[in-house]
Amino acid sequence: MRAGLIAIGFLTLASQTLVAAQRPNIIVIMVDDMGFSDIGCYGSEIPTPHLDSLAASGVRFSQFYNTGRCCPTRASLLTGLYSHQAGVGWMTADQGLPGYRGQLNDRCVTIAEVLGDAGYFTAMTGKWHVGFEHGVTPWGRGFQRSLNMPAGGLHFSNQTGSKGGTQVFLNGQEIARDDPRLNPPWYGSDLWTEQGIRFMDEAIAADKPFFWYLAHAAPHFPCMAPEETIAKYRGRYMEGWDKLREQRYARQIASGLIDENWELEPRPEEIPAWDSLSSEEQKRYDDMMAIYAAMIDEVDKNIGKLVEALRERGQLDNTLILFLSDNGGNAEAGVKGTYQGDQPGDPHSNVFIGRCWAHLNNTPFRKYKHYNHEGGIATPLIAHWPAAVKPRAGKGDWITTPTHLIDLMATCVDLGQATYPKHRNGVAVTPLQGQSLRPLLTGEGVFPARPLYWEHEGNAAIRVGDRKLVRQGTGGAWELFDLRADRTEQHNLATAHPDEADRLSAQWFAWAESANVLPKAQPKAKKAAKKKAKAALPNATD
Repeated sequence: MRAGLIAIGFLTLASQTLVAAQRPNIIVIMVDDMGFSDIGCYGSEIPTPHLDSLAASGVRFSQFYNTGRCCPTRASLLTGLYSHQAGVGWMTADQGLPGYRGQLNDRCVTIAEVLGDAGYFTAMTGKWHVGFEHGVTPWGRGFQRSLNMPAGGLHFSNQTGSKGGTQVFLNGQEIARDDPRLNPPWYGSDLWTEQGIRFMDEAIAADKPFFWYLAHAAPHFPCMAPEETIAKYRGRYMEGWDKLREQRYARQIASGLIDENWELEPRPEEIPAWDSLSSEEQKRYDDMMAIYAAMIDEVDKNIGKLVEALRERGQLDNTLILFLSDNGGNAEAGVKGTYQGDQPGDPHSNVFIGRCWAHLNNTPFRKYKHYNHEGGIATPLIAHWPAAVKPRAGKGDWITTPTHLIDLMATCVDLGQATYPKHRNGVAVTPLQGQSLRPLLTGEGVFPARPLYWEHEGNAAIRVGDRKLVRQGTGGAWELFDLRADRTEQHNLATAHPDEADRLSAQWFAWAESANVLPKAQPKAKKAAKKKAKAALPNATD
């Protein structure tokens, strides 16, 4: 009898060891300010062969959502909570209310903390931006290795201008941007990738699965890239945003990403027709978008570098790679954008692509970064994991289930066989809000339906099934859309279905009260807090 129990014990231990050995490495790659249609497999004319290859040998989500802005997205991704629950309902300024403290609070845990406790090697590279100026750092929130900026906007080692003083920290210590360990001169997309690969080698040497959060600063303003890459795209955008948007829309329909019955959102009145511009204006706009395209190109090149590093080390098969963007395309700087410097696109220039090109970035949707219409909150999500995810790259193989950033923590906890804690340092932790994506990734099991919620700067939305209620600004009227028939939000049903709109708005308000969205800071408090935060960290960027 005892021998049998011992044998069972050995079998159980062996089984546990085998299961542990099969836990995947997890790499979450997030880009900054990239629109829904800016990579090849989501409709773009910008060639992204490495991302397209991951999509072809993995799975693609057509209805994955972020929060519409960088800081809240990072807070939600890292914690598995709605951003206000984590303390970052706006940006990093402390507005004195629980949902708006501008930093990860004590009632949340990060993926790195949870997976680290489960035996993972944890690393992050790139943009942090969840309260660094308040003392909330990668190394203080579970990352055993890190190369990070407090916020973002840094692309070159010799960059000047508004972000020229941005600090860089290696494993908690500030280092010079020309430090030999960084192999200067460098371009940011290379730096964050190559340093992450070095961290990955440490994990392999320690015989541990690893979690790597790769937070690119590209293609966030100031837009800049190596000149040889920009040169590849100059002249490509002389076709203009009107024709290019129609071409992206056609490719999206052909690939099955969108329904052909969803109307392409018309060009807003404030955006001029391309053909109405002078040749000089067209050339200026062309160069701006060429710089942006070059940044996407550089990110894709580094995806290839990362994948090849995994393959060379025998790690590719059992690594889950997730790729997404933190918000929709950025219309800041208005219709004309910003185009400054002796050589726009170089480390000493200042370029924002502006509203006209953001309209292209977010094809076929309405609105941009900041907003809770689809153009602000819809992101590509590519998942690649050869050991467990079968390729689904056909026209009808898009994963159409509505999913959200809150689901990434749940997925990591599930796949990493980790335990989401009830307490952190003696403080009760807010319960996990998301659901594991495993059933959608593997095609096995059930992913239950649930409502999804958003709020940022008074913009608000709730999605229940295929119905979405959305509001622009605190005083804006609620709009109701049937996303199955009209995901481009062209036909407001609120007047025809007032009872449904009222019911959904009541549901949103109940969530808002429970999730620290309400009470909300007043505009004056927001401005004062922002001024204080900028004084504390002059190089903060959104």
